[in-house]
Amino acid sequence: MKVTAKDLARALGLSEAAVSMALNNRPGVSTATRRRILEEAERRGYDFSRKAAFGNELKGSFCLAVYKKSGAVVGDTPFFADLTDGISAACKKAHYDLVIRYLYEDEDLDDRLYSLSRADFKGILLLATEMDAASLARFSRFKTPLLLLDSYFETASYNCVLINNVQGAYLATSYLIKKRRTQPGYLRSAYPIGNFDERADGFYKAIRVNGMSTAKSLVHRLTPSQEGAYADMKALLEAGEKPADCYFADNDHIAIGAITALKEAGYRIPEDVAVVGFDDIPLCEYLDPPLTTIEVPRHIMAQTAVGRLIEMVESKQLHPVKIQIGVTLKKRKSV
Repeated sequence: MKVTAKDLARALGLSEAAVSMALNNRPGVSTATRRRILEEAERRGYDFSRKAAFGNELKGSFCLAVYKKSGAVVGDTPFFADLTDGISAACKKAHYDLVIRYLYEDEDLDDRLYSLSRADFKGILLLATEMDAASLARFSRFKTPLLLLDSYFETASYNCVLINNVQGAYLATSYLIKKRRTQPGYLRSAYPIGNFDERADGFYKAIRVNGMSTAKSLVHRLTPSQEGAYADMKALLEAGEKPADCYFADNDHIAIGAITALKEAGYRIPEDVAVVGFDDIPLCEYLDPPLTTIEVPRHIMAQTAVGRLIEMVESKQLHPVKIQIGVTLKKRKSV
């Protein structure tokens, strides 16, 4: 007997609406609930194949594989929600179904990878934000066309679509130097990933281009979450650390957490300390003051990735390419 969405809802103690949203990749459920539903559906042998809208036959199914090494960066955030929605919309427009699977570095990973390699997907989008080269090596035997999303590795020959991190950090740091006429500090992620390493390259490039010594930039290593960055920055200030005149932050969460700690310590933003973030999450507009940041076109990134994966599926001889999505500086009142 075929497993239905109603069966899954009953087994999980959830509403049919929540199960439907998860199975059809629509917003409205949390990442944790979506993962729980998809894992139960897969375990029970739910049939993910279906007709596309408007009577068009599906060309097949793509998989968005979300790899989480720690969850410190990839989480239930507006950035990744927007990216997922964009991928889902682009797949639907091209008449491909989309299935989301979550991969965690735990004792079940080998079984999940084996299941993914044997599944009947036309192509796989691998969200590799938290991956390193050793993690990626586990995918080397996959025969299904695979595209890396939001990461790039010099030693791996894969098609990749990612943000131009160097450009974004360079724009942000150069803007701080122009407006403040002093050497910026760096609110750097304590959690190492490739994107943050590239942002460090852009930050230091702007420092050098403006004739400043990279050794003189004040650098604070902060947890890449609002709560963590707030706690880390608060501890530094309470220990007597004097902040720089201005900072570039690896992401908006770090920027927001640090600003909260600075304001609690009596510093005015931007009169005493200016801050620029990266990603342009929705909260940036509603801060006091609104956060200057780097705007990332997430839906363009999603559309580009799906388009390239379709080319890979339909043309077997494509040479791997690295596609970087350009970013822009969103000027607000934190500088």
